[in-house]
Amino acid sequence: MSKRDFYEILAVNKNASDAELKKAFKRLAMKHHPDRNPDDKDSEAKFKEAKEAYEILSDPQKRAAYDQFGHAGVEQGGGGHPGGGASFSDIFGDVFGDIFSGGGGGGHQRARRGADLRYNLELSLEDAVRGTTVKIRVPTSVLCATCGGSGAKKGSKPEQCTTCGGVGQVRMQQGFFSLQQACPNCHGSGQVIKDPCGACHGQGRTQERKTLSVKVPAGVDNGDRIRLGGEGEAGDRGAPSGDLYVQISVKEHPLFVREESNLYCEVPISFVTATLGGSLEVPTLDGKVKLSIPAETQTGKLFKLRGKGVKSVRGGPVGDLLCRVIVETPVNLNSKQKELLQQFDGAMTDSGSKHSPREKSWLDGVKNFIDGIKL
Repeated sequence: MSKRDFYEILAVNKNASDAELKKAFKRLAMKHHPDRNPDDKDSEAKFKEAKEAYEILSDPQKRAAYDQFGHAGVEQGGGGHPGGGASFSDIFGDVFGDIFSGGGGGGHQRARRGADLRYNLELSLEDAVRGTTVKIRVPTSVLCATCGGSGAKKGSKPEQCTTCGGVGQVRMQQGFFSLQQACPNCHGSGQVIKDPCGACHGQGRTQERKTLSVKVPAGVDNGDRIRLGGEGEAGDRGAPSGDLYVQISVKEHPLFVREESNLYCEVPISFVTATLGGSLEVPTLDGKVKLSIPAETQTGKLFKLRGKGVKSVRGGPVGDLLCRVIVETPVNLNSKQKELLQQFDGAMTDSGSKHSPREKSWLDGVKNFIDGIKL
């Protein structure tokens, strides 16, 4: 039975580049690989067919012979399998290196960077708005002062791993598969410590608490983070340290609630002030200011004091202070006060509903609702 054309097998034209050949073979190999298609004889045959086509066409001399003489030009002494040049395991490793060797490359793994740390910093609203500088103490791992981070006892040094020859990876051959993995002896570092440091037990790091000064910019809010580069955990055997992220949390304030750049507060006013109007002092983060209350002010009304809020750390204009007035009901009245209120209520009742328009409209709404139910 005659063999199929190699270019037809890989679905490329006769002037295809090396990169196009490799891409075509990888696509077919991924589709028909025996590991992906167990007990599928048809896929296994197609995989071997694509393998042979790629082995021939990826070799310039064999490709030239095939282009001139066809299959006969490459079977004269090889039985269809090229004798010389790159082996299939090399080709396979080149094409699938990103899958089987974790990104390829023959060098040993780089020492691991230190872990990032997080510190929760609680601030008052005043400090968050104005900015401050805070001292914090952070538990972390640092380079061992005894061995300088090498992990080896003073006077000695790490030795080259004999298992991988210092490469950090070992190659395993399984049939025509060639797989790379981290060396089980040195865990990818390429070095082993025969005589570990007594202070850090070969880790190259020790635990301690360090004091850091954190400059908090004005306008920070809940959830904001401040990055301190290189103040995280020390890296593995001299690798760079991680970073420290200071997470901001603002304490609840007894007077103000912050929403982005604005501040809100509740201001209790007396029944008389709400009715007749007046003025009172209200607090801001910069001191007290006077707030004018017009006559007939209803509870819940918002008064805006421009520019008395917060300037966000992200920029933009200063926010406002919004004061919500709450009309307070008198408590602990004596008999005389109660009597006066009853006289006042009688005078209000005699005048009809013109003094309480919202009450009148509400009662009318209730009446209409109940009448509707009866129908």
